[in-house]
This record gives sequence, structure tokens and C-alpha cells, in this order.
Amino acid sequence: MSDSRKLFDPVRVGNLELANRLVMAPMTRARSTQPGDVPNALNASYYAQRASAGLIVSEATQISPQGKGYSFTPGIHSAEQVEGWRLVTRAVHQAGGRIYLQLWHVGRMSHPDFHDGQLPVAPSSVAFDGAIWKVDPVTGEGGMHPCPIPRALEREEIQAIVEDYRVAARHAIAAGFDGVEVHAANGYLIDQFLRTTSNLRSDEYGGSRENRLRFLRQVIDAVADEVGAERTAIRLAPFLTARGMACPDILPTILDAASYLDARQIAYLHLVEADWDDAPEFTEAFRQDIRQRFRGPIIVAGKYDQARAEWVLGKGYADLVAFGRPFIANPDLPRRYAENLPLADFEPSSLFGGDARGYSDYPASPVKEQTL
Repeated sequence: MSDSRKLFDPVRVGNLELANRLVMAPMTRARSTQPGDVPNALNASYYAQRASAGLIVSEATQISPQGKGYSFTPGIHSAEQVEGWRLVTRAVHQAGGRIYLQLWHVGRMSHPDFHDGQLPVAPSSVAFDGAIWKVDPVTGEGGMHPCPIPRALEREEIQAIVEDYRVAARHAIAAGFDGVEVHAANGYLIDQFLRTTSNLRSDEYGGSRENRLRFLRQVIDAVADEVGAERTAIRLAPFLTARGMACPDILPTILDAASYLDARQIAYLHLVEADWDDAPEFTEAFRQDIRQRFRGPIIVAGKYDQARAEWVLGKGYADLVAFGRPFIANPDLPRRYAENLPLADFEPSSLFGGDARGYSDYPASPVKEQTL
């Protein structure tokens, strides 16, 4: 491990000075109040417990009812949801933390049960292998359910979704967030537009790389114009192959996106590294290429531990590192890393849905009493 321990160096991101370079990654936990997908006091407690992260990125949050794809995930499109998120941002800020809201439209990764029986929408009507977590309204039990073949969006509908992103960003700032991260990774709507395997359009939103980037650029322009580029960020997944997303042109497409995002001077670029056992390698050559294209802060995420985080920071490939599951059972993760304390394990059965158990009941590591 590097002696410099760069994880604990301060860093500037957008208009924020962050105390360290550990980011709490966005993680779906499905605990919003029903009906209405409204954030609540339990969510506020959960995030405030983890406020020692340099930056928290909230769980993915749907920008509209159409953008929903999983049970009990929160939204940012109603007045009640904005008020609920104010509980969260107030608690995090009182604990000394900083928090961005992740803006989400799932596209085809959804189910008709969330849309009054209507099909989910996507760039094109393409069959794919994908499943979402959905709660049975009769039994209350959650489980994975396959996604149907989606309906292709009309061009005027695409423009309406761009406006939904703009309004959602406005609501996020009104709710007290320090900024917003546009979710363009993991096979959701913006990612679907980027890839030839999910986007078969022959109009200005499909075909060439330039056209497939159009929706991403329009969303970022709308959000940045609304809340400022210094409070706008994005998450991308260059090496994703699951969910029917294995696109042979995706790396050049992501690099072109990075050049555009650099010119817009957004707050940061968040890169998801494929984290399953036989995932494609996130190559050093690509790390070097993306760093040349995007000169602002880069966050990386994907099965990082402390040693690997220090390596990627020391090489200059990233400026911050996001940790997901380690933050679930270790609300004081920065302290545990700083003091070389043991990490607790999380309970997988409590990841989605439920109450405080397996959510906000994980304790911080005990503070040892000093002897004189």
C-alpha cells in the first residue's frame, strides 16, 4: 500500500471541498415509504450514519413515474418526495457530510406492474435478458421478475424525458442536495441509447456514434443549464456486458462522451467497473485513455478494497474511489480504513426492502478509551 494514503487527502469536486476521497456508492435499498415512493426518517438516519464519507451518492432515484423499475425505490418528482429528501439532506449536512442525488430512468429495465399494465419504454423494441426486484402486493414478498420486450420511444417522448431530467435536478437542489449524478450506467435508459445492441433506431438518436450520444448530451445540457455544471455529474459503465448490453462500439462511444463531458466542465465522471467474477477487465490502457479525455475528477467503483483504492489513486487513474457494500455494514468505513480496524460483514437477505434491520442498525466500531 502506498505510504501517502491518498484516500484521506482532501479534494475539490465541483464547488465542494471534500474531507477525503472515499465515496459512498449509490446502492438501491428499497425502503421508501409507500404509497408514493417517499423518502423518510429511516432513510435520513441511514445516510447520516455514513456522513464521514467524503461524498455520498444517493440510491438511484426515479425522475418520473415512467422512470421506475423496482419496488419501493424513491422518486424526486412529487412534492412529498422533495420534502422527504429534505429530511435526508438536513441529517447528512448536520453530521458534516456532503450528498449528491442520483437521477434515474430505468428505461426497459422495468415491468408493466409499475406502469398500469403498459410496457416499459426504451430506445428500441428489443428483447433482452434482464430482471427487476418487485414486491408481490398480496404476499408482500419481494423477488426477481423478468422484464418484457419494451416499447420504442417516439421522438417527442424523448424530449419530454429530457425535460423530466431538468425538473428532477431542480427538485434535487430544492431538497438540499449538493449536486446531482445522472445515472447513465448499468443498462438503464441513457446507457441503452449509447449501445448498438439496445438502440436500433435509424433516426437522429440511433445509428452513428454521434447520434447515439445525442440523448446523453441533451440530458447533461438540460441538467447543467438548470443547476450548474459544477453541480452536475454522471455515472457510466464502459465494460458492462450483462442485460444485453455487450456493444462492440461502446469504448469509443464512452471516450467521445468523456470529451464532451470535459468540455462541459461537469463536477465529476463516475466509472463503474464490472464486478462479477468473469467480468471483462477494466484495462489500464482504457484508464489512460479516459484520463486523457476527461481532466476533471474521476470516481471509480467496483470491488475496491483499501489497497486497490490506494493503487488506483497513486497511479493517477482516479481522484476518488466509491465503496458500495463495505459501507452497508460499516457506517464509519473511513475511520475503519484510517485506523486499520476490522470490517463487519453485511447480511445479504436484508439488502432490499424491510425496516431498520440490516439497514440502519449496523453499529460503528467502538472507540477505545485512551489510558493516561
